[in-house]
Amino acid sequence: MNILITGGAGFIGSALARALNRLGDTVTVLDNLSPQIHGTNPDDSPLFKSLPESVRFIKGDVRRREDWLAALEGQEAVIHLAAETGTGQSMYQIDHYVETNVRGTSLMLDLLADARDAGHGTVRRVVVASSRSIYGEGKYRGHAGYVYPGARKASDMRLGLYDCLCPETGERLELVPTDETSKTHPSSVYGITKLFQEQLVLTVCETLDIGAIALRFQNVYGPGQSLRNPYTGILSIFSTLLLQGKDVNIFEDGLESRDFVYIDDIVESIVLALDATNKAGVAYNVGSGKATSVLQVAQTLKRFYGATGALNITGNFRLGDIRHNYADLKKIRKELDFEPKVSFAEGAMHFCKWVEEQTISDAGYDQSVAEMRSRGLLN
Repeated sequence: MNILITGGAGFIGSALARALNRLGDTVTVLDNLSPQIHGTNPDDSPLFKSLPESVRFIKGDVRRREDWLAALEGQEAVIHLAAETGTGQSMYQIDHYVETNVRGTSLMLDLLADARDAGHGTVRRVVVASSRSIYGEGKYRGHAGYVYPGARKASDMRLGLYDCLCPETGERLELVPTDETSKTHPSSVYGITKLFQEQLVLTVCETLDIGAIALRFQNVYGPGQSLRNPYTGILSIFSTLLLQGKDVNIFEDGLESRDFVYIDDIVESIVLALDATNKAGVAYNVGSGKATSVLQVAQTLKRFYGATGALNITGNFRLGDIRHNYADLKKIRKELDFEPKVSFAEGAMHFCKWVEEQTISDAGYDQSVAEMRSRGLLN
């Protein structure tokens, strides 16, 4: 197939481009080579340089119509990964996140609609990267049934009360895996834009007779993840700090958890979604199906590196952060035959070995924390 990957020089996109290239597909990448990910000299970016020579690369921006026109020509499928990511940063770069994630997507759909109306539309498949952030807090069980808690109160968290409580009874809730029928109520600007992005693609593509699938990724990690970006990827952030001999300050009580899914499993899910031509207009969770605490992540990395930095439980918290969320994978297992193959222990080992081969420099994490604090987003 002729396949366009937006954001194809990023962490997920470059791994996917290599995989599709091996499968014999003709790949085009549209990417703006953001300095936050690729550094000030993007031509030397390891992610960019990892793209196969046969990949057609277009340096462009999803907010520019002419860049979309150049990239879409002759394509049979689009894998739309391009987006601004990061919960914290989204809370004070609101317009930038909306313009990139929402308008960038609506512009693509406009052009697909125009092409169909003109009788020369070639795109028949779209896979959009959605996010677990659309769920806000995950799914819980109380005495009266399932509960979907709203955003936690800053006043409670200042007292060290981090767990989600039933809004009616005040009881502590039992965490259960979040399935695709769970309530979507994002607690960050990033999550709002990802939900809007997903809904735009699934709704419009159905009217255009284009088979579309949304993949709701959990926390993706693995070799190739940017060590320069201080706003996403706690494995990268913690690794950079530990290998510089610095302490790691862990928010809340360290028991907040996420579903960490390895990059190879993410690539596999995209390939399966691309090939599942009998499925359209649906969304799937993609994760490991297991919850891992942030403290466990930090302890795993410190042990592997033999680092001397302390792990400090600070009690600080970020507005917009969730307490827990991990994926229910029943639907994607049944319908796409997806099965995560890499455990967190194995994936972390592969990641750490890769990190040790990289040049480690200050990624600006302390500055990002100071900025969030100055804007009242970090307590």
